[in-house]
Amino acid sequence: MPEQTPTENSGRTRSAAASRPRREIVSFVRRGRRLTEEQTEAWDAHHEQYMLDVPQGERDTLIHPDVRLDPVELFGNDNPLIIEIGSGQGDNIAQAAADMPDHNFLAFEVWGPGNAQTVVHLQRLGLPQNLRILEFDAEHSLPGLLPESSVEEVWIFFADPWHKTKHHKRRLVSAGFLEELHTLLKPGGRVRTATDWADYASHQAHAFETVAARGLFTNDHPDGPRPTGSTTDEIPEDSPATGWAPRFERRVRTAFEGKALRAGRLIWDLSYSAQKPAAPAASATEDGSAASEPTTR
Repeated sequence: MPEQTPTENSGRTRSAAASRPRREIVSFVRRGRRLTEEQTEAWDAHHEQYMLDVPQGERDTLIHPDVRLDPVELFGNDNPLIIEIGSGQGDNIAQAAADMPDHNFLAFEVWGPGNAQTVVHLQRLGLPQNLRILEFDAEHSLPGLLPESSVEEVWIFFADPWHKTKHHKRRLVSAGFLEELHTLLKPGGRVRTATDWADYASHQAHAFETVAARGLFTNDHPDGPRPTGSTTDEIPEDSPATGWAPRFERRVRTAFEGKALRAGRLIWDLSYSAQKPAAPAASATEDGSAASEPTTR
């Protein structure tokens, strides 16, 4: 694994949002760090293989702003990269890593026992080599960490809904964060979200509509109907009637999702693709060889 240290910015600058003083508003609450015996054994045996040890920033969940990760160097290949933000106990991303050896996976999760359970899953699945884990805050660490247009998909499943109105500013999915993700996504790269709370689903839909109106994203399912059935929580009056995605087939039905269904809530999925200008066509030089105009973003 390549050593990750604060480095010179080799030809790239961090986004404006990443260079501003970091606000202390975060989208998560860190819970207990107690591990089960199985988690401890798996962690001790395999965590060095999966956990990325990178320098911290001004708090222990923040990556140092000078750190850069090159996916090709990190994984030793240029396979498509999928990121899961808030990977929880790793049910989704560990299974995906095992099922999709021709892809690379990067998990962001600040909850230590969740990462230990992810290692348990990976051990049970034969220790796939195409997954790395960062125990850091993705919202404030991800912008500028990876090269532009280097990510195939971003998954955000069942992020904390932050129910109280005064806490809505802590919700992870926002127009501003989607703009940051757009920079990292390849042309046509996707952001997939799912939530079991109708109010947060509506919030996410409006955030996507905002960036779509700016030409940054396109809804993959513009005519997709609302989830069917009744729900025990209130659906906002301004919740879109269409634009919802079908259930993502690779999303493992976790115990968390099962609990939401038993509580009578619906599951709301969204899927949007990044829109970016196409690279300019190559032009012929005097000697007949192809030459390309510089790509602009």
